[in-house]
Amino acid sequence: MTVPSPLAAGASRPPTVPGARWSPADAPVRPLLLWVRTGTAHVRLDDEPTLHLKAGEGAWIPADDRAGIPADGRAQRAITTEPGTVAFPLCPHAGVGARGLPELTRFDVPGDWQDWLIQLFNLQVTPFNGHGYSPEAIADLLRRPGARPPTPSGLAHDPGPKGVSSPAMPRARGARAVAEELVRDPGLDLTVERWASRVLSSARTLRRDFLADTGLTFEQWRLHCRLGAAAEFLAAGYDVDQVAALVGFASRNGLTRAFKGRFGLTPHEFGRRLFARPGAGGLTQRAAAARQTDDLIRMMRETDTPAAPEMLPPANTPSHTNDIHVLSWMYRGSGYLDIGDQRYERERGVATWIPAHLEHVTGLRENSVSLPLGNASTADLQLTAPLQVRFSPAWDDYLMFCSISARSALRPDDHNPRHILDLFAEQVTAQRALSVPMPTDPRARAVAMECLRRIGEPGGAHDVEAGRTQDADIRAEIHRAFRDETGMTLGRWRYAARMRIARDLLAGGAPPSTVARRIGYAHLPTFSAAFSRFHGLSPREYQDREAAKSR
Repeated sequence: MTVPSPLAAGASRPPTVPGARWSPADAPVRPLLLWVRTGTAHVRLDDEPTLHLKAGEGAWIPADDRAGIPADGRAQRAITTEPGTVAFPLCPHAGVGARGLPELTRFDVPGDWQDWLIQLFNLQVTPFNGHGYSPEAIADLLRRPGARPPTPSGLAHDPGPKGVSSPAMPRARGARAVAEELVRDPGLDLTVERWASRVLSSARTLRRDFLADTGLTFEQWRLHCRLGAAAEFLAAGYDVDQVAALVGFASRNGLTRAFKGRFGLTPHEFGRRLFARPGAGGLTQRAAAARQTDDLIRMMRETDTPAAPEMLPPANTPSHTNDIHVLSWMYRGSGYLDIGDQRYERERGVATWIPAHLEHVTGLRENSVSLPLGNASTADLQLTAPLQVRFSPAWDDYLMFCSISARSALRPDDHNPRHILDLFAEQVTAQRALSVPMPTDPRARAVAMECLRRIGEPGGAHDVEAGRTQDADIRAEIHRAFRDETGMTLGRWRYAARMRIARDLLAGGAPPSTVARRIGYAHLPTFSAAFSRFHGLSPREYQDREAAKSR
């Protein structure tokens, strides 16, 4: 599916980026990397002097594990940003870099590292996997001739969700939130009671939901998650002591016993066979994020800053479904969204709503970066097929700020998660306005914009006219403005707007049934007849003709 050309000048002016602050209550204790892309940020730990960061600077903020921290165990850190600031908080896995940087540390971020850090944020907050080793590849390694047979619950006899990858995810909301956080960072060592309080549940309910949805107790589920992550980190070249710290084991011996009991190989044996295997290479998401964070910490400590990798590697998500609609924006390069046998192309600047409950794969091509902008429930947004809109480069900073606010604890005090719905709707309306002649009279233009905004609602445009123009004289002036400035009556203009938007959607590859619903027709035959009257071709004939032109 393609989208129309970028919005006209004036229609793509972003709002001002507001100030934000970090809310410690929203995150468990762990180190934090803060990088300022634009503007100014301020960091204060307890009674220490405030650290002021400007664009191009970052700070390593250690976990607060000293005596005297609050009873809930959360770190006392105050992070604020001034209006106009885009600052990325990057949460490394537990243990990454912690031994080397115990103090608050400022560092410079060269320009060639900046997109690399934006992609690191994306890897940490989305299900993207780095290209290379997958759980299936590790499973294949453990099945190789000569490998010791795993235990009955091990991977070779159990290729399903209890294998080396993360175990099956619970469905209950609170348990799933805990599971997703542990998948991102298996080294987090909170008690069941602490986890339950974070998701507004009880320990008893949390334990019950894990067992009912996954067949595993919470402790068993966490152990399987940690062992799967351990295999990924071993594949990334970490030694056994480092892996034990990364995935939450108190000692090397504890990891070795658990790993061998599950897979029939010690971590050392696993690593030795892995690197003896021809073609070994590539990293999973967790391993890639950990390696990238380590590279960044090395950069912070070295006098001579190493050059950033020349190209960002391609990445993709596994095939999966979401319970909510997810809005994803292409900041750099290009990508794709595969749903069934339909591919939707994602170009620079294009934001795509990915519908809930549809199995899909999202991919990024080499040297490309995307960011999630927010979510919408199925109650807030009626969506059965992807919906796309293009933002001009002038929106880059504001959309990055939206992504950070949606997926981290650094956000404005009055943050409204539904704001992204209104923002997207405004851009759709402005983009649709490019398809039809618009009146210049302010009142007539207001009616036209509201008609475009409600183009997918049957009878919506009639409701607009009735609701906004109660006075008969004003109604007459608006109708006259439409005739004089567009050459059409309001009714004819409304019909033309629908048909021209339908034409653009069809040219982009959307199925006629989807287009019919998108512009407010309840029945495909009614839409087809209306389209044929306006364009002289049926929707399918028009689509076939456009496809032939592009060949």
